Amino acid sequence: MCLGIPGQIIEIIDADNLLAKVDVAGVKRPVNIACIVSDDHTAQDCIGDWVLVHVGFAMSIIDEEEAIKTLALLEELGEVQEEINAMQTSAGAN
Repeated sequence: MCLGIPGQIIEIIDADNLLAKVDVAGVKRPVNIACIVSDDHTAQDCIGDWVLVHVGFAMSIIDEEEAIKTLALLEELGEVQEEINAMQTSAGAN
């Protein structure tokens, strides 16, 4: 399964190589923005964009509302997974 994680571009760190710093749920990391840059949307125009990040690439631009909903869902899924793991651990102890 391929999963894109929403993040917001906060800085261009290397315009020549199309690298930006993206904030993904508080974690800041370099991401390649080649897939979202065009003649009409330069690297500098990307600052503030919400994007779907997959394996170090910003694959597409998404709107902020969609990004926030997706992050909330991913957080909820993580909490559900923690609950399942806790139940499996306690069941194994019985």
